[in-house]
Amino acid sequence: MRPLPKGFTLIEMLIVMAIVALLLTIALPRYFGSLEKSKDVALQENLKVLRLSLDRFYSDKGHYPQTLGELVEYRYLKTIPIDPITESSSSWILIPARDADTPGISDIKSGASGLSQEGYAYDVL
Repeated sequence: MRPLPKGFTLIEMLIVMAIVALLLTIALPRYFGSLEKSKDVALQENLKVLRLSLDRFYSDKGHYPQTLGELVEYRYLKTIPIDPITESSSSWILIPARDADTPGISDIKSGASGLSQEGYAYDVL
């Protein structure tokens, strides 16, 4: 009697591939959802840091910065944060001061379009 060759049969391989595919269909949507959620959290944190830096600049200098580069120049920030949704540091929407006597940037918003995971538009965060 001849010994059977060692290895997997085609049916065993198909069953394993079907199980792996099933597990991926369960895991991947959760993974991509968590990626989007982390981008939203990073955006909110970057906006908080930028707004705090603008307020500190105003408190120290008595006027708002004309550009975000001034925050880096005067070391209120190490670098201009990247908007994690647009993946760019140049897509921020700069809001000028309401008071005409105090020119400069008083607030900032994301330049991203669309809605966050919580249903808010990115430009109102």
